[in-house]
Amino acid sequence: MAPYESDDTTTAGATREPGAGRRRAARYIVPVTVMGVAAATIGLVPAIANSGAPDLPEITAAQLIEKMAESDTERLSGTVKITTDLGLPDLGGLESSLASGALGRGEGGSSADPTAKLTELASGTHTLRVAVDGPDRQKVSLLENAAEYSLIHNGKDVWGYDSASNEVYHGTVDESAEGTRGEDREKQPPAMPKDFAEEALKAVDDTTSVTVDGTAQVAGRDAYKLVVKPKQSGSTVGAISIAVDHETGTPLKFTLTPTSGGAAVVDVGFTKVSFDRPAASTFDFTPPKGAKVTEEGALEDGKKGEEPTGRPEGAPKSEEDLSEGPGGLKVLGEGWNSVATFDTGAEGGLPTGSEGGDLGGFLGSLGDRVKGEFGTGTVFSTRLVNALFTEDGKVYVGAVTKDALVKAADEAK
Repeated sequence: MAPYESDDTTTAGATREPGAGRRRAARYIVPVTVMGVAAATIGLVPAIANSGAPDLPEITAAQLIEKMAESDTERLSGTVKITTDLGLPDLGGLESSLASGALGRGEGGSSADPTAKLTELASGTHTLRVAVDGPDRQKVSLLENAAEYSLIHNGKDVWGYDSASNEVYHGTVDESAEGTRGEDREKQPPAMPKDFAEEALKAVDDTTSVTVDGTAQVAGRDAYKLVVKPKQSGSTVGAISIAVDHETGTPLKFTLTPTSGGAAVVDVGFTKVSFDRPAASTFDFTPPKGAKVTEEGALEDGKKGEEPTGRPEGAPKSEEDLSEGPGGLKVLGEGWNSVATFDTGAEGGLPTGSEGGDLGGFLGSLGDRVKGEFGTGTVFSTRLVNALFTEDGKVYVGAVTKDALVKAADEAK
């Protein structure tokens, strides 16, 4: 089947009415390092396997986006495979410990706490078993060699269970609020492919090319392939592909490839899927006998409602805090070349030279020293997201090239 082309202007217009009333599927903000957090802000997206191209009716990109927006799928179950290759150095598991400490878990925290456990999805290949029954019931299980980690949202309760340590985390969400508040999103299971697609399509504007590039079979179902590409130079995003189920309009699989080429940066998609309603018992959970149960917000001494141990006093906890703090978060540029920047208030930059001792040598081996009208700094790179730390304490982060970061810092001077 020949690829279907679309008028970019028409497509962009169609995406400005994304069906907000249907964005009730649970989301989970995966906490990772600065690089990973920045990657999460543009949406983790995945790869399309062309195993047999089904013959489907022709459709334009605008029509396919509308089909996705009108999809009312709220019940499904299946198996999802996720492979992430950001090109980060192997830190031997240190990244998970760093993320846990940055999030204030510290010693005495629970291995079942989802904010630390699911950082494992930021690298390597993982298999997830998922189930969704509307906005109030979701479950995702991370399958490991000899253990399993499950995160369950059932009504007001959120449970995390790590079978390896026999530890349980328990939290709650605000059922009375319209939609899901930011602090509650962090306690719910990871987003389904539909949520990834919606996040990716938010970037569609007149800086974007959107086409339908034939068809594919994903998890035994016929699907169209929607391809999103930046028109601008300077972005590290090469292309985003979204496999959309022909019958339901549900995104089944995604792929994000970088401009540098090679394997997909993130490959996420169903290998098995059913749109039947999962059994109610799927979302039942009772802590196993002898399991250590940690309540949300509890400290080692059992107190609640205090700042978690391990978080520096006054450290920002969210994008809102960053934007309201000193030197608040700002976005420079537009479209795919957008760069987020904020002022840490710490002059001298990172200790990446000999003056930083062993730590400086280690950080220096990971980054590249750069100069510009802004002064000097260090760029830390992945295959998708780059971050520039300047000597005067400013940070510039984006899915853009090193040269684009330097240019943004120069223009902001």
